[in-house]
Amino acid sequence: MSLLFKIAFRNILRNRRRSAMTGSAVAAGALAMLLFGGFTTYIFAGLETNNVQRIGHLTVFRNGYFLFGAGNPTAYGIDNYKHLMDLIADDPVLKPMINVLTPTQSLVGIAGNFSEEVDASKTFLGVGLIPSDRDRMRQWDQLKIDAVRLPDPRLSDGDETRGLMGFGLARILGLCARLALLNCPSLPDAERPATKVASAVDQDIASLAQREAGTVAASGAPQLQLLAATAGGAPNVVSLSVSGAEPQGVKELDDNYIAMHLALAQQLVYGRGEHKVTGIVLQLHRSQDLQAARARLVSLFHEQHLDLDVRDFGELTPFYGQVVQLFSVIFLFIALVMGVIVLFAVVNTMTMNVMERTNEIGTTRAMGARRAGIRRQFILEGALIGAVGATAGTILAIVIAALVNGAGLTWVPPGNANPSPLYLYVLGRPGLAIGAWLGLVLIATLAALIPANRAGRLPVVDALRHV
Repeated sequence: MSLLFKIAFRNILRNRRRSAMTGSAVAAGALAMLLFGGFTTYIFAGLETNNVQRIGHLTVFRNGYFLFGAGNPTAYGIDNYKHLMDLIADDPVLKPMINVLTPTQSLVGIAGNFSEEVDASKTFLGVGLIPSDRDRMRQWDQLKIDAVRLPDPRLSDGDETRGLMGFGLARILGLCARLALLNCPSLPDAERPATKVASAVDQDIASLAQREAGTVAASGAPQLQLLAATAGGAPNVVSLSVSGAEPQGVKELDDNYIAMHLALAQQLVYGRGEHKVTGIVLQLHRSQDLQAARARLVSLFHEQHLDLDVRDFGELTPFYGQVVQLFSVIFLFIALVMGVIVLFAVVNTMTMNVMERTNEIGTTRAMGARRAGIRRQFILEGALIGAVGATAGTILAIVIAALVNGAGLTWVPPGNANPSPLYLYVLGRPGLAIGAWLGLVLIATLAALIPANRAGRLPVVDALRHV
């Protein structure tokens, strides 16, 4: 076998220029597949990390909330949610998997800014959360993309009146100057109180806000009045001290987003009634445990006869699945194009080799070599060209990826509002490099089959007198 390798290797070197061109095509294929594959792997890791930091791996809802709850979240509150959280946290199967277990309250309403300079209101989509749990969730970085965020002091467990809003909502409500937001234009004159006639809704919110004014401590931060209907249908209003604005990745969300302490959200939605939550979020230590944790939750709810539903972050954010499918299809397309290029390059090279070495094939056959031996020799030459080219392309891809990763480049991933580091995950995903290498070598080997069969079937006499 070693003699066959030596002969095949020397035959490759006999026409170095042609072998180098074919090997370059294989190397280019490996380079393109690995660099784009490393880029898509990083995109998938970044999207997954962003979603898990924001909404966790799994969320428990009341049955029906996922399909109908967006229009009326208060109608799908989970009763006695603290007991349910204890049940989940103490489960012997789930306990070692859970990193953060935290309740959330979704709500909709109207936010109004009725300061001396501005008189504006806007519908909002709010979320109530536990600030310390939010900080812990933002530390999750299992996929090592350096996306760990520092604790956010703008929200605090000890101050239930603080809140954050979307950058767009701050602009619409005329809070750009008060929050010192850059690249945030002021309200046009037509929106200011001197020229604007307040609507009936604005007047109602302002009237209700005046009743609540004495209950909020004067912190110097801009105050928003939040109006929402309670679970019983009565209007309720609370004051929110805006401690900052945070841009959201989607404009529709950016123009409507408010985050606040869970207790304030519950006060707005449930008033003096029983406080509930719309969801219980589970962030796991490892994404690999997602299906096992989900199956255990479903089993647990069935055992306890609880009317609850479990959804993962992929179902709650369809955009994630769409991006994964898009880049997967693009990667498959690039891989197919590179495979076809390698296939034709190797077929062309090996066909030329057979034509030029016809007399040599006849001589070898006359000395006793069998058809299978001739066939193996040419197949091995094709495989060697594929192996050398794929190895060169892999090494080049690793070097380029290292240069890009060390260049400090940034970009804004899909669905994000802030720039993130740009990395190419080539070396960190050995399965990708091994798969691309094996795939290209296999294609080169298969491409050599046709000319190898032709060489093996050549009649000895015809091969010897070939000119």
